[in-house]
Amino acid sequence: MRMGRTRALLLLGCMVWNGAAWAQDPAITEPLLAEEAAAGDAPVEEEYHEPPEAQIVVRAPFIAELNILTGASTLSGTELLDSVRPQIGDTLTRLPGVSATSFGPGASRPVLRGLSGTRVRVLTDGIGSIDVSNTSADHAVAIDPLTAERIEVLRGPPALLYGSDAIGGAVNIIDRRIPRAMPEENIHGDVTAIYGSAADERGAGAAIDIPLGTTGFVFHADGSYGNTDDLEVGGFVASPLLRAELLADAAEERAEGHVDEAEELEEFAALRGRLPNSFTETESAALGLAFIRDRNAFGFSVSHYGSDYGIPARPGAGHAHGEGDAEEEAPVSIGLEQFRFDSRGAVRVNGVAIERVQFRFGFADYEHTEFEGEEVGTVFGSQGMEFRLELQTVDWGGWSLSYGGQFYARDLTAVGAEAFVPNNSTENYSLFAFFERAGDYLTFQGAARAEFSGVDAAFAGAGRSFTSLSGALGATYELDSGLQFGANLSRAERAPTPEELYSFGPHIATQAFEIGDIGLDTEKSIGFEAFLRGRAGPVTFGATAFANWYSDYIFDTEIGSEIDGLPVFQYFQTDARYLGFEAEVSARVWEEGDNVVMVEALADFVRATLEGGEPVPRIPPLRILAGVEGRTARLQGRLEAEWVDDQERVATFESPTDGHIMVNASVSWRPFGRDDDTTLVASANNIFDVDARRHASLTNPFVPLAGRDFRLSGRFHF
Repeated sequence: MRMGRTRALLLLGCMVWNGAAWAQDPAITEPLLAEEAAAGDAPVEEEYHEPPEAQIVVRAPFIAELNILTGASTLSGTELLDSVRPQIGDTLTRLPGVSATSFGPGASRPVLRGLSGTRVRVLTDGIGSIDVSNTSADHAVAIDPLTAERIEVLRGPPALLYGSDAIGGAVNIIDRRIPRAMPEENIHGDVTAIYGSAADERGAGAAIDIPLGTTGFVFHADGSYGNTDDLEVGGFVASPLLRAELLADAAEERAEGHVDEAEELEEFAALRGRLPNSFTETESAALGLAFIRDRNAFGFSVSHYGSDYGIPARPGAGHAHGEGDAEEEAPVSIGLEQFRFDSRGAVRVNGVAIERVQFRFGFADYEHTEFEGEEVGTVFGSQGMEFRLELQTVDWGGWSLSYGGQFYARDLTAVGAEAFVPNNSTENYSLFAFFERAGDYLTFQGAARAEFSGVDAAFAGAGRSFTSLSGALGATYELDSGLQFGANLSRAERAPTPEELYSFGPHIATQAFEIGDIGLDTEKSIGFEAFLRGRAGPVTFGATAFANWYSDYIFDTEIGSEIDGLPVFQYFQTDARYLGFEAEVSARVWEEGDNVVMVEALADFVRATLEGGEPVPRIPPLRILAGVEGRTARLQGRLEAEWVDDQERVATFESPTDGHIMVNASVSWRPFGRDDDTTLVASANNIFDVDARRHASLTNPFVPLAGRDFRLSGRFHF
């Protein structure tokens, strides 16, 4: 099953030469949708800030809008510019139902409805990031948010369209590295620049698209660079509970005559104001070429992503290399590099049965090194590819159908004294279908997916194979007033990952000894959602309640023992239940011409319980965010407060997390009016410099969020 560099490159060459890699992603239909919109057949998206009902419009793989299987939102325009952070998880946390993991600015993955890691797919233009970010929370996502034009977040059943490992949701970063439309200008360009005071963050990116005469070809180039110093935080680095434990341990060490150890613990307990070893440096570049003509499109891009970032240390942690006494901990950092090739295309067939054929393909060569000070600790390497084909049928009496197949393969190597997972390879084949029946008031949608996956590890008898079956049905009813209500039911199944199956060893960056379970079965869930959304005069609103019942739910948790001086985290499997809701409301309290004053609020909550009543580890608490916003044709100002509750419902050996109230303000200016993309934004985040921590993050006791952060950002169009 091992793919190998030669085999991968040969397959890549064949796909490029023959154009046979027919797959799909949401962005590929943009040239076609643009023409349909001009003809009145599809809605035209506005990038300017709109109330909640506009934010749930998502370009889906199979339909123009995901308005039935719900759970979708987007981030674009000024909101995206103001929200961009070095990693995708931190960029999305103001959206409903979204939290994030955090190892400081260098590594952050999204948490959707309390689910993360191997249950949330991070995609670029519809296919995976093809890195190792899902293997551990300290591994960065190899996507630079500075390159994003729009970010789509899918929670619940819509994510099944992206694969069973999106059982908890999917985040799709859409860029224009493969151009999707012909520029109207001879050169279409954008420059983005960002500064943040909390980490002395400096970032800049530029992109150009050039039509090559009247040939139908469009050339693209982009590049970005960003770095940060160590992060400033709003108080002590260690949480109050951890500080008390550190000082108690220091007193014990001092009483036993271990003065050096006591002073080290006391020094960490006294740290405040700045998070040591949380620096980052990131760069990316890409070249792309596309052919767009007569509603057909084909293109490709090559890109490079590199990042170096520090891993904040767990206080008092030493590490060993399997034998002997624990060694004194050296600062840990990660250096990663990814080279990637992507292609996509769409052909309008207009046949008797098939109307459109679309494809998406990506291949990536990835490597990252975990350094202990100046010494190489462990090197992770990954070669992977993903290929997706979709065929869309003609409309038969109100029924539409899309179907296709997908292939994914990855070879993972881990070399070093602390390689916690063995070399392994994964292959995944899947078939999927989506149908829709739209009526005047009642609309039905459904999706089905079958996946066949195999996992091999570099030791005898370790191979496993799995079959996963997933599906969803949804219905919505729309009144003449525009009020929509509906429900959907889903059944999802996910195969365990190599990390869940085969992990056994110390992991330098997380400072944990991780143990998998080779006997794990597929994880299965039954999900139900009910939603209501619409407009009543100046008020727009949307609310979703959801429940998921898992059988053979896979989770890792601390078990209270140590190996080589590290806490042991072990994978287990049991039943689990997730219950929760998300709600948004926006009201225009004053409006005159282009001048509008609005009040907005959102809330989200998840309660997750294992069989027997034990809470699922690392579940975010109740959150409420409310704000007031005023805008004109050129100016937009916002003041908001985010209240996060204490999280005291914790698993065994898990620490509770104090809540916080964070106040933010921003003002944006479009000097050439709302029809021009040029935008300047000034914002102040965490104005009162509070000590804030995300319970969803494993490192929250010693990695707080940024303190007071003044930010300037700008996007300039030419």
